[in-house]
Amino acid sequence: QVQLVESGGGLVQAGGSLRLSCAASGRTFSRNAMGWFRQAPGKEREFVAAIGSSGVYTRYADSVKGRFTISRDNAKNTVYLQMNSLKPEDTAVYYCAADSAYYSGRPIDQDEYDYWGQGTQVTVSS
Repeated sequence: QVQLVESGGGLVQAGGSLRLSCAASGRTFSRNAMGWFRQAPGKEREFVAAIGSSGVYTRYADSVKGRFTISRDNAKNTVYLQMNSLKPEDTAVYYCAADSAYYSGRPIDQDEYDYWGQGTQVTVSS
């Protein structure tokens, strides 16, 4: 059974940092794109960042570009999201996702992803 488990969320003041982790189990994702999405209260889930299988190529939403960094460790089957200079508008539940297709690039469409974690809450106070 494939599982994605996020961790690292919490409460932080504006300007602070958090590092989210997403550990996968049940299969390896070293040849698969992985991504982070978020959903704020009353809003649709939105794309945050994606990373290709090798970890070299990444893609970001304009709202987080320059502040967030996605990375992965294929040996640990884990993807990370380093979040710096956090703003209150970054408050949301953050979800990790994995694409079941091999070498699919860095998709931003959540319909491209087949596996999802349960989410971790990030709250940024002003």
